Amino acid sequence: MIAVESPAKVNLILKVLRRREDGYHEIASLMQKVSLADEMEFSPRKDGISLACPGSDLPTGGENLVVRAARALFEEAGFTGGAEITLRKRIPTAAGLGGGSSNAATTLVALNEMFRFGFDRNRLIRIGARLGADVPFFIFGSSAWAFGIGEILEPAAVPPGMWLVLVNPGFEVSTKWVYQSLNLPLTKTPIQYSIPTFSGVRELAAILSNDLEAVTVERHPLLDELKGFLLGQGALGSLMSGSGPTVFGLFECEDDAARAERALRSSYPYAVFRAHTI
Repeated sequence: MIAVESPAKVNLILKVLRRREDGYHEIASLMQKVSLADEMEFSPRKDGISLACPGSDLPTGGENLVVRAARALFEEAGFTGGAEITLRKRIPTAAGLGGGSSNAATTLVALNEMFRFGFDRNRLIRIGARLGADVPFFIFGSSAWAFGIGEILEPAAVPPGMWLVLVNPGFEVSTKWVYQSLNLPLTKTPIQYSIPTFSGVRELAAILSNDLEAVTVERHPLLDELKGFLLGQGALGSLMSGSGPTVFGLFECEDDAARAERALRSSYPYAVFRAHTI
């Protein structure tokens, strides 16, 4: 049996560069793993893929990305055995934190190790890209610049030891709806993006940005209120992650993050998490 954590991510920068003729949007995004994580356990079984999600109403059949990831890996390996998988969710779903993609990536990496398929990282990334745009990032590393639709990854130098306070108001946001609501015109020519430079947490906090935020905030103005609250509690910067609705504040040290976490918990009835970059 293998037990591993499946971490969340935040988008520190998310620029939507263009809408392609195939309907996909090309992005430039600075992505970072954080310590908020689901727990996953993997055990071999004779055949089939069994998924349990105790305490969650997530589907456990073929529509779940974890099952799809296991099937894709086994097909790639020509493997006829099976796996028993348990997923204990802590990351909110449809929250802009990449929980489902992380679970799929963790499944690919863990089963590759458990059954000794010997696939290298690039091969796992290719399998992951067929499952979802964020899956390759979770295989790639702790931080990265993501380009294309998220499948082109480059190492990123993010200041170490950053603390975050994340608040999720409890409703789900459809990523598809957010991108469609951008109403970008079709663009045939790729747009070049210049990667910004920053040398510390404060410089990074000053350039936090998310092109999807305005769309989600227009429908859910509460998110702007939460961002303002975090800034009022000393966050160096605050941003919505991904397509939302999770909002985070960036802090230099754990003590500052802990104070903001307590203030949020006493002021709002929402899920609040304190986490650090990993």
